[in-house]
Amino acid sequence: MCDESGVKLVPNEDLRVLVTGGAGFIGSHLVDQLVEEGCRVVVVDNLSSGRLENIERHLKAGSIEFYKVDLKNREEFESAVTDIDAVFHLAANPEVRVSTTDPEVHFKENIVATFNVLEVVRRRDIKSLVFASSSSVYGEPGVIPVNEEAPIKPVSVYGASKAACENLAHAYSMLYGINSVILRYANIVGPRLRHGVIYDFLLKLSKNKNVLEVLGDGTQVRSYLYIEDAIDATLVAWRKAPSGFSVYNVGNEDWITVNDVVDIVLSELGLRDLTRVVYRPVLHGIGWPGDVKKIALDISKLKTLGWKPKMRSREAVAKTVRYLISELGIKV
Repeated sequence: MCDESGVKLVPNEDLRVLVTGGAGFIGSHLVDQLVEEGCRVVVVDNLSSGRLENIERHLKAGSIEFYKVDLKNREEFESAVTDIDAVFHLAANPEVRVSTTDPEVHFKENIVATFNVLEVVRRRDIKSLVFASSSSVYGEPGVIPVNEEAPIKPVSVYGASKAACENLAHAYSMLYGINSVILRYANIVGPRLRHGVIYDFLLKLSKNKNVLEVLGDGTQVRSYLYIEDAIDATLVAWRKAPSGFSVYNVGNEDWITVNDVVDIVLSELGLRDLTRVVYRPVLHGIGWPGDVKKIALDISKLKTLGWKPKMRSREAVAKTVRYLISELGIKV
């Protein structure tokens, strides 16, 4: 069976798919969609940042297999991997700022864990891998939006660890015939989000509605992609990328500033005229060493596969804020 572009498709009910980090933010939404499409889904997560409540309904329904496994323990991980057709490797430590104070965290949680995943993929002869990389591999590009051909010059250990993982995946793809899709995600937002600027602002305001501290000078530029668009992009790339090794940016077609995010958050909480905003910039206006002033992704390559985002950055942020206010029970 083929789709309209001639890409060979396998009926979903015949697919047994593994999602590492499947109890996390992006991972749990991916699990939702894979289950909806009829895939047999195996989730591996050590629950260091993932949460069982994100996949609770699937556990209760018996629609997934779950293993609490640390990917740094290769033997334990490999014992959970049987008869797998494809691996979505989303497990990682998502906190970019951690690499400033404890760089070993990203070495172990990202590089060591990814090496172990690749080794198990090789040993189990799994031929399909999707790896969640990051826009942070580009560092601070000279111009935006930046495309996949731009130099890889990370300025954080987190970004460097993702770049190292990409290179490992490339080597394994070339040596062992693994079809690998690398997805360089921008700022993905939506329900269940538990890190990043939106979550940070909401937590601060829940404690003190009178003052909002902003790391940086507020003019930092980012694009924001809603989680449903990100999951659509992930599955389109998995199904339609050519054999071999492919890299795709996953982001939005526009971008906004941190000040725009401040305005959205305060507006949704009814605090625009009540809260004083205090800025804490370092260096050239960034929030912390390893942060970048401007980053946005050129998504032209991914759009050639037939995908485009349905929601723009400002709408994605506003919808996320409304969801998180409800999820977190925030009252100000």
